[in-house]
Amino acid sequence: MKNNWWKVLAVVLLTYGFYFGLMGEVPRRNILNESIRNVYFHVSLWFATTLFLLTSAIYSIRYLRSNNLTDDIKAVEFTNVALLFGALGCATGSLWARVTWGDWWPNDPKLNSVAISMLMYFAYTVLRSSLEDEQKKARISAVYNIFAFAVFIPLIYILPRMTDSLHPGNGGNPAFGEYDMDNQMRRVFYPIIIGWMLLGTWIATLRIRVRALTSND
Repeated sequence: MKNNWWKVLAVVLLTYGFYFGLMGEVPRRNILNESIRNVYFHVSLWFATTLFLLTSAIYSIRYLRSNNLTDDIKAVEFTNVALLFGALGCATGSLWARVTWGDWWPNDPKLNSVAISMLMYFAYTVLRSSLEDEQKKARISAVYNIFAFAVFIPLIYILPRMTDSLHPGNGGNPAFGEYDMDNQMRRVFYPIIIGWMLLGTWIATLRIRVRALTSND
């Protein structure tokens, strides 16, 4: 139990976040109305996704320095978790777009950048499956992963801010934190971000252990 406190914390934070995210009071805003609750889920999922992709890139750098396949496995599994969380982020974002903009996926720079980023990381998994030699697979995919993250950051967080966009925080639109979120929302928003990050780390560590066990058989 001593080493599993963070897993318990993940469950507690997500339970707290889901309960108050769905049942708690939220500020009434034009157009958004009750859909502002999706800030707790959609935005927090993308924060967690970005952290997992950063972690994956760090392990890829470590692999290139050490040639230790364990680092490569960690890079792969954190990318897999990021793809899962990214897919959930896309799903919650698409639902939100339908409610607020009337379209499941409008032709918007931010949304298109997200689609390109997801395809870029799906290509990473395809690249790995096309190579058989473990060291060659690890080396080539590590280089790809590092460059993919270097493209991901400007693609998601910089370029959409430079063009017209419906998405909050982009194209001159204010971000949610400036006008829409109050202190009560922040008391739910920040814990649920930590909860998602801990849950994703938990999933990744489980998958890493499973791969280590199967490779030893």
